[in-house]
Amino acid sequence: MRHVLMAISVAATLVVPTVAAAETVAISCGTVGKEFELCKQGAEAWAKKSGHEVKLVSGSTDASEQLTVFQQQLSAGSPDIDVFRVDAVWPGILGEHFIDLKPYIPDDVVKQHFPAIVENNMVNGKLVAMPFFTDAGVLYYRKDLLEKYKQKPPTTWQELATTAKLVQDAERKGGNDKMVGFVFQAKAAEALTCNALEWIDSFGGGAIVGKDGKVTIDNPKAVEALKTAASWIGTIAPQGVLNYEEEGARGVFQSGNSVFMRNWPYAWALANSPDSPINGKVGVVALPKGGADGKSTGALGGWNLSVSKYSKHPEIAADLVKYLTSIEEQKRRAILGSFNPTIVSLYKDADVLKANPFFGTLLDTFTNAVARPAKVTGAKYSRVSADFRNTVHSILSGGAAQADAKVKDLQKKLERMGKNGKW
Repeated sequence: MRHVLMAISVAATLVVPTVAAAETVAISCGTVGKEFELCKQGAEAWAKKSGHEVKLVSGSTDASEQLTVFQQQLSAGSPDIDVFRVDAVWPGILGEHFIDLKPYIPDDVVKQHFPAIVENNMVNGKLVAMPFFTDAGVLYYRKDLLEKYKQKPPTTWQELATTAKLVQDAERKGGNDKMVGFVFQAKAAEALTCNALEWIDSFGGGAIVGKDGKVTIDNPKAVEALKTAASWIGTIAPQGVLNYEEEGARGVFQSGNSVFMRNWPYAWALANSPDSPINGKVGVVALPKGGADGKSTGALGGWNLSVSKYSKHPEIAADLVKYLTSIEEQKRRAILGSFNPTIVSLYKDADVLKANPFFGTLLDTFTNAVARPAKVTGAKYSRVSADFRNTVHSILSGGAAQADAKVKDLQKKLERMGKNGKW
């Protein structure tokens, strides 16, 4: 891993006219897609309204690297960042370093958000994070290419592989030697944990560690799912996919060189931007099932905002969080960047649905997404995720023949990590 401390850099400082008692607060903003720019715009609007100043901090696109940096900063009691952007699986890992936001944000405001996300952000009775936007994996496809070859959007992974190969080969024969069938996130990073969890859950293979604390990864359905994914490498997916994060996959798809893509909803606004080669040619559906007896499933993602207990201005920082997670700000971000709101009422908002037609049809995908086992594994989740994705990456990278043995080894490793064989 490269030196993660270099991953964070001060990207911009928003300065407003100095007023009495004006203070400066720093917020970590995301870097994927339009997220940094939308965060900047929202923070700038709050700065003008409040009279305070905001310093924006940008980090690595690799969530696991970003977590490492945050852990180092918070463990040192650093006041350098006041508002942290935290992944859905981080409250249990970092929660002890954050203030309780309940005294700063009214109950009626909190209740506007999906209850499950609010519950996820509760640690020892404290609301350590406010929902910022939610996420679940979805399948993007080229409408024009499927129509050209008289194909329908796939409902199973097997159908996806067949259709992807058919269209890929035909397009290559027609002169586009760069065309591939399917791109996704297979770099040994947190995004692979999400992708692989989707494959396994869609086959009925569980969620790595069950809610009861029992390690469940060693089962035939999980192995079948991973072998299926491994069969895509070099056939419908390029070898380079083994190094793709979200933006790597989006780059290939948006350039017009992939039939299908697994990604998060943020990619919709970018794929349909005026300068996109595939503007107007993209469809979105739920991810495929693992066979006729499987189910469509998307990994629960999303990000939240927390205030460091080492902040010198916690009340001001909490006000910034309240503003950025408000219904008005979530609506703006949904329209301009396809970031899924965490406020239930916005899924019936005409402006939001006009900008993102699939929000309404895939509401079940967003509300019933499969969660990574962060709650049950707590502070050790990072190790669980790393061991899981490294095993998966090894299988994808040519180790499919040893998939059964690799999964058995992972089962034993996770059991040892827990207590008496379970968590």
